[in-house]
Amino acid sequence: VHGVDAGLAHRCLVQLSYAIGVSYPLSVFVDTYGTGLSRSQKTDAQITEIVKNNFDLRPGGIIRDLDLRRPVMKKTAAYGHFGRADPDFTWETPKTLVL
Repeated sequence: VHGVDAGLAHRCLVQLSYAIGVSYPLSVFVDTYGTGLSRSQKTDAQITEIVKNNFDLRPGGIIRDLDLRRPVMKKTAAYGHFGRADPDFTWETPKTLVL
C-alpha cells in the first residue's frame, strides 16, 4: 500500500517470512507485477531496499509502529482487516517513504 501511495508502483505485493527466535525477517519479497518499472522506473529489488530502509520489520517494531497493543482486533472480526477507513486501523495510514 505504501509503495502504491508513494508512486512506486500501481500494484505491490510485499511478503515477509520469519523464523522463531529470529527478530529480523528471513526474507523480504516485493512483487509489483511489472508496474514498478512502468510507474517509477524502479525494479522490484530497488523497491525491496526502499521497504527495508523505511520500515522496522522486526515483530516488536511492527507492534510499536502500528500501535497493535490496543484492543482493536474485535473490530476486525467483521468485514476484515484491510480497506477500511477506521482511525483504529493504523496500518491503513500511509507512511511517507524516504526514497
